[in-house]
Amino acid sequence: MSDATAYNVQFIGSKPVFIDHLSIRPYRDGEFWNGHRQFCEQFLNPLLLRAYLGRPHNAWYRGSMEGVAVADMAAIIPTRRKFSWNVFTNVVLQNRFQAGTSGDAVKISVTGKSLPKHAFAAMLRQLRSWINSLSPGDKAKTVWADYSLTNTYSDSERDAKHRFVAEYVTEAKPRTVVDLGCNTGEYSERALAAGAEAVIGFDYDVQALDRAYGRAINKGLALLPLFLDARNPSPNQGWLGTERTGFGERVKADGLLALAFEHHLAIAHNVPLDQLVSWLVSLAPTGIIEFVPKTDTTVQKMLALRDDIFFNYETSEFERQLATVAEIVRSQVVSQSGRILFQYRRRF
Repeated sequence: MSDATAYNVQFIGSKPVFIDHLSIRPYRDGEFWNGHRQFCEQFLNPLLLRAYLGRPHNAWYRGSMEGVAVADMAAIIPTRRKFSWNVFTNVVLQNRFQAGTSGDAVKISVTGKSLPKHAFAAMLRQLRSWINSLSPGDKAKTVWADYSLTNTYSDSERDAKHRFVAEYVTEAKPRTVVDLGCNTGEYSERALAAGAEAVIGFDYDVQALDRAYGRAINKGLALLPLFLDARNPSPNQGWLGTERTGFGERVKADGLLALAFEHHLAIAHNVPLDQLVSWLVSLAPTGIIEFVPKTDTTVQKMLALRDDIFFNYETSEFERQLATVAEIVRSQVVSQSGRILFQYRRRF
């Protein structure tokens, strides 16, 4: 491979697909891998950030389209890790090669030298074995990692929610569904079982996304779980702001699931209810939005340590705002605390 950019990999469901066949060329005897540094910065270093430091790479990658720079990784990785041969050769040594020079430092430093084919193959095998051994280092449970097990729904309430989702998919027949706040993918799986062809799940909790990805792999689901900070969706980036399109332009879906989602923006982050409803409906022409009222224990916990400034946060106001941009096909109360599912059809 002449390069190793992460943008050469796209996904069908949870299956990665390599799309840039033009970057594959015949091996030339004795050559070094010119794509090695790029592979480390766009694939390896984000893994090391989580495996060795317990920190997700998502915000870092958004700040730098080229991944986690070797110099940055070398600066923050624990000293004891640097004595590892793998870390030394793929992080420390690469940083020394490029220090004070351009991004082509690795190629410059080895001019006139060659790497025997057997050594090249051994390096790649060792790199693969090392990557296979890495696992997330953030062992402490995040807030939402176990939500599917610890939420306040009773079995009957969860069953009612499952039925509502299945009936929506059966009736509206969305091919591609966006599941905002997908957590571990429980309702994404239900939408697929009811007839959706693919689901793209979004969540802020990386451990919940790990579990959703595991669900997709283990069950062979057409589910792609992705990271999203809905307060600050990814913008257009790169040259002229068009090289990498943002969340708003990339999301193309026929259906939306926004279950137990809206209150995290409206209450926790002060997003005006009318703007939130309009944004949700703009993502897909049909869908389900769950409204979580102030009588719910989750909202009560959110309000426990702050002033309640949300005077218009009521079911009637949510329904009024939704009706201005969509037809409310049906609604159903699905919990004793008053949570309501609204199925909508966008007006325009």
